[in-house]
Amino acid sequence: MKKLSIISLGILASFQLMNAQNISSKKWADLFSYNNVLALKEDNGKIIAATENGIFYYTISTGEISKLSKANGLHEVKISAFDYNPQTKIGLVGYENGSLDVISPQGITYIVDIPIATGYNASKKINHISITGDRAVVSVGYGVSIFNLQNKEFGDSAFFVTGGIYQASNEATIKDNKVFSVTNTGLKTHELNTTFPVFSTWTTELAGNFTEIDSENTLAFSSATATYIYNNGVSTPIAQTFANVSDVVVNADNIIITDASRIYSYSNTGTFSGSVTVGEDCNTATKVGSKIFCGTVLSGLKSEDNLIYKPDGPYFNYSYKIRLLNDNQLLVSSGGRADAFNISLSNPKNPGFYFYNGSEWIYSSYFLGNTTTFNILDVIADPVNTNEYFFTNYNNAPGHGIYKMKYNSGSKDFEFVKRYSLDAIDPSLPLNNFLNRPVGFAADDQNNLFASIAFAGDTGILPAITYYDRAADNFLIKYLTGLASNGAQLPLYYENLFWIPLPRTNNFLVYDTKKSQSLSDDTTILLGESNGLPANSEGTVSIAFDKDGDAWIGNTTGLRILPNARAEIQNDPTVEPIVVEQAGLAEELFRDSQVLQVEVDGGNQKWVSIDGGGVYYLSASGEQVIKRFTKENSPLPTNSVTDIKVDRKTGKVYFVTYQGIVTYQGDVADVTSDFGNVLVYPNPVVYAQFKGKVTIKGLAEKTNIRITDAAGNIVHSAIARSGYYEWDLNNQKGKRVASGIYFVLMTNEDASDKATAKIAVVN
Repeated sequence: MKKLSIISLGILASFQLMNAQNISSKKWADLFSYNNVLALKEDNGKIIAATENGIFYYTISTGEISKLSKANGLHEVKISAFDYNPQTKIGLVGYENGSLDVISPQGITYIVDIPIATGYNASKKINHISITGDRAVVSVGYGVSIFNLQNKEFGDSAFFVTGGIYQASNEATIKDNKVFSVTNTGLKTHELNTTFPVFSTWTTELAGNFTEIDSENTLAFSSATATYIYNNGVSTPIAQTFANVSDVVVNADNIIITDASRIYSYSNTGTFSGSVTVGEDCNTATKVGSKIFCGTVLSGLKSEDNLIYKPDGPYFNYSYKIRLLNDNQLLVSSGGRADAFNISLSNPKNPGFYFYNGSEWIYSSYFLGNTTTFNILDVIADPVNTNEYFFTNYNNAPGHGIYKMKYNSGSKDFEFVKRYSLDAIDPSLPLNNFLNRPVGFAADDQNNLFASIAFAGDTGILPAITYYDRAADNFLIKYLTGLASNGAQLPLYYENLFWIPLPRTNNFLVYDTKKSQSLSDDTTILLGESNGLPANSEGTVSIAFDKDGDAWIGNTTGLRILPNARAEIQNDPTVEPIVVEQAGLAEELFRDSQVLQVEVDGGNQKWVSIDGGGVYYLSASGEQVIKRFTKENSPLPTNSVTDIKVDRKTGKVYFVTYQGIVTYQGDVADVTSDFGNVLVYPNPVVYAQFKGKVTIKGLAEKTNIRITDAAGNIVHSAIARSGYYEWDLNNQKGKRVASGIYFVLMTNEDASDKATAKIAVVN
């Protein structure tokens, strides 16, 4: 992964280890999946469910559902453990990277890391958390650590190490001032005393491979097939053989055992009291009153009467590319690529694609239990038949090709229509799943549908273009002979041409269909190093066009601009880097960084995603960094954002990653020569509550701004060119203005439109 080299261009937020700043705000929201419920707790009629990327709360009496994620309070994604104490109202969230969030009525505190044993280099994933009073025992790959919830500090740790070999604590609990830990070699115990950290002083109560444990009035633990009740040094098995126990939950008066899709209830003495099934696999379950609630793998929270409760979201979090459709609809492809965009990132969950119909997320039943391996890099609505959809299956396995699906709005489901295999040129050759793998779609201005193909031909050394012949209901392939690249990226149609990054050679392809349905007269233009692409690049990755007609081309080692691209592409043009000055030295913007995506907003500013470097928000020219978002200072799940889209009607920005999607409400909607809906916020500006800049949005493409006090004296003037403006509340002498009412007087470039606003300042 290429890392960003000129970090000084970014706006980096300070990041503390504890009591970290709130990295979320009301501008952020998540589009996470809340289907895979990992842990459940109940507090006075409210069920708290922990999922992969967030927590949701379901109030049984009212049906209300709310959620908590990195977009509104948490500090990470990839939750791996959770527990909550209803008496103290404190919860503890553990993540795969070893960090923790303490959730209390006073707020959320971030604990950046767990204690690590000397010489331990394995996973820091939090395996399990169990809270007893104000203490929690945290299970990790090296053993257990005690965490004080009031002080938010770690106490003693016991490193389960013998002869240099570390043993994981799968789960642990505290009962009667003793820690009980289940490991792959047995049930281990130790009093919370001075010798607790010394592993040689721990006792093995029962040998075996145990994975689950919990305690309240009693203690129960389990292997995959047997559950035991522990009492005064005696482990008594429950008289039931299980198939594959995934969780044991001990409540005040019952023991709940989750065994795949069946949930068993026992008294605290082991007397069987019933079982239920919800028809699908569950990670965990608990009993609230007389009803069982299950944390399912794929459906969220499910009651024993098969009612489902969860926040709406995609089926899985895995995401790669997104398309914004009309009527607030979304299409999300879930595939992935790695190693110079060659290797398919096959996913064992076979995620397919996700569709948001404007009011709810839809997942096709076609993907449920389907044995075909899917790696969907793109999905598009047919511009002619809008209830039909095409997707590319890029996998180098049986079933790769282009698929047609039909959406049934009544059943809210997609039906399989046809697969187009895109076989090689010579039908006498055996089918090679590595060849003719479709990547992404684009439609021209006549609604003709095209797709790019990688590893095309009989030997896989070419890229190709395929055209959808509606009359024949088939895809026709144009093999681009003479080109050195066998890779291809998603194409972009702009000004009668298809612009296609080539990720495996240092080239960029422009494809001209001559606006005819015949492939025989099509021509190509190829850009390479002689045109200014960086010599050390492994290929081009992304393409975007701004409002000036300039092409922004992202490659594996930087960014290049082709001014006036449509006119200049015919003239053997030279693409140019953006050069900025840093400490008196000229620096190339994003040099040696892989530019995954470029997106242009309504004010002609650019959002640029850098592999491993987060997202930069640049001025129209690219010479100024307005904002920088990373996973450390924002709700981004990861610093590699695979796609960015801006809804120009609303200014909302979609950030897509392999770990889920988040949105950011930008300040720039579609900017024209006239004013839109002018809005000032925050307003009033109370210094004790807000110390940032005041934003004025809804401006014209070029806006002349004068800000006056109540007496009409001009205190600030400026020209805004991006659809919005930020005032630092300083006057023309650089000093903060006094408390009072200030008037904002605005005109567009030719003074044909004007707008006014008032700002109240309280110092």
